[in-house]
Amino acid sequence: MLELGRQIERASGFTDLTRGITVNAGVIGGGTRSNVVPAEAWAEFDVRIAKATDGQRVDRRFRSLRAIDRRCRLEVTGGLNRPPMERTPGTVALFERAATLAKGLGFQLQEAATGGGSDGNFTSALGIPTLDGMGAVGEGAHADRESILLEALVPRTTLLAAMIGGLNLD
Repeated sequence: MLELGRQIERASGFTDLTRGITVNAGVIGGGTRSNVVPAEAWAEFDVRIAKATDGQRVDRRFRSLRAIDRRCRLEVTGGLNRPPMERTPGTVALFERAATLAKGLGFQLQEAATGGGSDGNFTSALGIPTLDGMGAVGEGAHADRESILLEALVPRTTLLAAMIGGLNLD
């Protein structure tokens, strides 16, 4: 476990907020009992990148990790499981259309980037203009306190209908 702790600290150092790169050991495990030195331990890392060009760089850094204690063996498996959703001219144009429609519906749409992952990451990587987060408005995503604002459901649904062409607001 000591070796794993050291490796987690090393890998966490790959985080570079100025480049939009985050590395987090979100799931860690190992051992059988508190009074037994574990035969093995493991960690699952969540890696987020803002630019596709950083994917290989981060992967190389993980694969260059070596055990600090020569009695330990280190194995790195896996890799990035989704491309980043990069801000492209097509996506900017799509957002501007959504913001204009929202204004016509009486509310303001704010552009934001979260570094999260969705199926939209895959369509964006294919060059398809993609917006994410167009659904319900609320707070506490993926947490026990997650909630939605009921008063936003109708305006947001109307915006979605207008975006897919099912509603003409012009």
